[in-house]
Amino acid sequence: MPITMKNKIQLALLMFCLGMGLQAQDKLLSKEDAVALALENNFGINVAKNQVEIADNNQGILNSGYLPTLSGSASANYNELNSTTEYPGQFEANGDPRADLDIDEAESQTYNAGLNVNYTLFDGLGRLYNYKRLKEQYQLTELQARETIENTILQLFSIYYEVARLTENENVLEQTLDISRERFKRSEYAFEYGQNTKLDILNAQVDITNDSIGVLNVRQQLANTKRDLNVILNQNLNEDYTVDTLITFIPELELEAFIGQSNINNVALLQTEKNLNINAYDIKVQRSGYLPSIGLNGSYGWNLNQSAPFSFIPNQIIPGSNRTSYNLGLGASLTWNLFDGGGTSVRVRNAKIAYKNQELLKNQISLEVARDIENARAIYENRLKIYTIQEQNVLTNQNNFERSKEQFQLGRITSIEFRQAQINLLNALTNKNLAKYDAKLAELQLLQLTGQLLNVAL
Repeated sequence: MPITMKNKIQLALLMFCLGMGLQAQDKLLSKEDAVALALENNFGINVAKNQVEIADNNQGILNSGYLPTLSGSASANYNELNSTTEYPGQFEANGDPRADLDIDEAESQTYNAGLNVNYTLFDGLGRLYNYKRLKEQYQLTELQARETIENTILQLFSIYYEVARLTENENVLEQTLDISRERFKRSEYAFEYGQNTKLDILNAQVDITNDSIGVLNVRQQLANTKRDLNVILNQNLNEDYTVDTLITFIPELELEAFIGQSNINNVALLQTEKNLNINAYDIKVQRSGYLPSIGLNGSYGWNLNQSAPFSFIPNQIIPGSNRTSYNLGLGASLTWNLFDGGGTSVRVRNAKIAYKNQELLKNQISLEVARDIENARAIYENRLKIYTIQEQNVLTNQNNFERSKEQFQLGRITSIEFRQAQINLLNALTNKNLAKYDAKLAELQLLQLTGQLLNVAL
């Protein structure tokens, strides 16, 4: 059968639609892709990574004080002498006046080079405890970076799910607009056949206008929210994409297990523990001031002295001399600050007070985290119940709308009653979308408090 022009046009439209569908699929920004982009590109996360790198450098052996210091020195000096020595009233043995002694351009050079090495053999254990303190500081910085990542991921999903909610709302509003347009056409046909009045057409036009404004507003909100998400991902502000609107919730038993382990996984509690360890090492570092310090030192030097020709005998020049010397020195030192005016004692007492304050802060944060977890669990359970109710409400309103549509088409209810059923369904669908993403965000907040936000599939 030959392909007609109409068939060609339909085939072209089909291919175009398929192509657009594939492009839309290519631009899907999944939750996993969003997290990967944020971890790689987000400004705050990259700053946190750099802080961890700095802490890693600080905890290394090169910053520990355990290695000796080696210094080198070298110098060169040049001297040129021009002088005239007179001997007034002095005579030679033969009775002649003693001649003046002239020295012209008498050059001399001196060269020195040396190496000095110093090593602290013992410093009252302050170096040891400071080294351990830097290790704890590195782990604390890692926890701070993890907290930054958790907060960023939570912010990311609050915006990501807002994009998803607005996307679903856009679809709902577009369907509502299509229904209003269909109603407008039916009203025009019914008016032509004398089955209704011009008022029904005007009412349908008003509803189309309102629904069109609703679609435009949600599209603008969606575009703005996508730009907000692009800022978090540090990509082109006008990058367009679709998001995953599928939501799954963690089983209750698994969530309870996470809550039971929150005291060993919560990042705020872990940070307080690290700060407590750091304060404990601070006390030991300050106590090292009570003990002596023992140091070793060594030196090696080379010296070359080239003296100028010189003579006090007239008409006679004595050649200069070259002297080369090498020296090697080894030594040890003991320093013990027997009394420093009480400064060390004050520092130790202050370090102990700081440790007690850190213990109090740990207890406070522990209580606050327990409260936050209980509140977050209650909020999550409440929002989950609301979502279940809203799902049932959608089914009820969907059934009501279908029945109202049938009655409207049979002319048994007015357009105003049909519109009310339509609005009720629209509100039920948008409320369900809001409840769904509110419940998911509440779950993510609970996961963050339990320390599992980065360990589960979102």
